[in-house]
Amino acid sequence: MEVRSAKITDAEAIYSLINYYAERDEMLFRSKADIYENLQAFIVAELNGSVVGCCALQIVWSDLAEIKSLAVNQANKSLGIGKAIVSAAVEQAHKIGLQKVFALTLTPDFFEKMGFEIIEKDALPMKVWSDCARCPKQQNCDETAVLKKFSPET
Repeated sequence: MEVRSAKITDAEAIYSLINYYAERDEMLFRSKADIYENLQAFIVAELNGSVVGCCALQIVWSDLAEIKSLAVNQANKSLGIGKAIVSAAVEQAHKIGLQKVFALTLTPDFFEKMGFEIIEKDALPMKVWSDCARCPKQQNCDETAVLKKFSPET
């Protein structure tokens, strides 16, 4: 398995992975236009020539980024792909000098195993909530906020 930055040729696979989960109300839908516009933020996992996982690292503020659109092909769920992609995103955040990475997730236990801690959503800055405005579940959000802190020097 290779974990790498997304290429233009990965956009269709990213779109398919994300929207598989979006159709099941497990993730927000992302249009192809949105994926192309934000392609530089995406990390993918490639296995046997196919993209089998993705996530985006979106910088929110001077010390904070969000891991978004984490999706792994159902057939490859038990291969550690999600862990590898999230680790790459955290490493990238650390390399550019960020101090915190968070995610809003339906699977907080996955992130806790990776050193994230559960926090109150209200602890996140208002800028985070821009995606919530277009979410059909905004009044009854079932996601949990998780946060990983690290020192930029380490």
